[in-house]
Amino acid sequence: MMERPLALTTLALAVLCGLAGMSPAQASDDHIVLASTTSTEQSGLFGHLLPAFAEATGIQVRVVAVGTGQAFEIARRGDADSLLVHDTRGEETFVAEGFGTERADVMFNDFVLIGPGDDPAGIADAETVAEALARIADAQAAFTSRGDDSGTHRAEQRLWKSAGIEPGGAWYRELGSGMGPTLNTAAAMDAYVLSDRATWVAFQNPQNLALLFEGDAALFNQYGSVLIDPERHPHLEHDLAEQWHRWLLSDEGQQAIADFEVNGEPLFFPNAHSD
Repeated sequence: MMERPLALTTLALAVLCGLAGMSPAQASDDHIVLASTTSTEQSGLFGHLLPAFAEATGIQVRVVAVGTGQAFEIARRGDADSLLVHDTRGEETFVAEGFGTERADVMFNDFVLIGPGDDPAGIADAETVAEALARIADAQAAFTSRGDDSGTHRAEQRLWKSAGIEPGGAWYRELGSGMGPTLNTAAAMDAYVLSDRATWVAFQNPQNLALLFEGDAALFNQYGSVLIDPERHPHLEHDLAEQWHRWLLSDEGQQAIADFEVNGEPLFFPNAHSD
C-alpha cells in the first residue's frame, strides 16, 4: 500500500487539531496508561486528581479501571505503565516476583458493611466484623459479593476466613462485577454487601440500603502505587510513570488527595509520609 505523503499527513493533523481546538503538539501530549481499581474511578477521585497532575507536569493519564486482580494481570502483560490498587499483599508479591521495582503507600480509607435498613441479620450492634459476618451467615441473609478478584473481593475473602466461615449456598451471590454494579444488585435484592467507603458515599442508588457496620481495624483499606520493572517491559513509559508515582507521594499530590470530597466528606486519606 502506498504511503500518504508527509505533507498531507501533517496537513490532516493540523486540520484535526484545529477542529478540536488543539495545537499539533497538544494532540501528541505525553501520556501513561494507569491500571487502577473501580473504587478510585467510580468515587470520582480521578476526575479530581488527573487534571491537577496534568497541569503540574503536562502528562495525561489514561485510566483502565478494573478489579485489582485484573489490574495486576494487565501490568504483568506490559499493557499498563503504572499501577494504583488496594491489595498490599498482592502489590508486594508483584514486586517480589520481579514485575515491579517499587511499591509505596499513597492513601487509605476503610471498608464498610452495607445492608437493608431493617437489618434482618442484626449486624449493626456486632462487636467485630467477624461477628457481623457470622450473623449474616447464620441468618442466611442475602449477601452480594463482587466475586471478581478485586481488592475488595480479596479483602472480603480474608474477612470470611478470619471469621471461620466459608460462604456458599443460595444466600451468597458472587456477581463478577465492579463495586457500583454490585451495590446496585444489593439494593435490588435488599442484600448485605462489603463496600469500600468511597464508592458507597458516591453511590446514587441506595434505595433501602444503609451503612450498618464500620470501625473495626480489620476493615482498613490501604492503596498503593507500584512502578513496573523497565527490564521486564522496556517498551513502557517508565520515566512518565515515575513522575506520576512521585507526584502522588509529593506534598502536592498528597494535598490533592486530601482535598477530594463528596457531599462534604473526605473519601481518601493521604498517608505517603506516615512513617
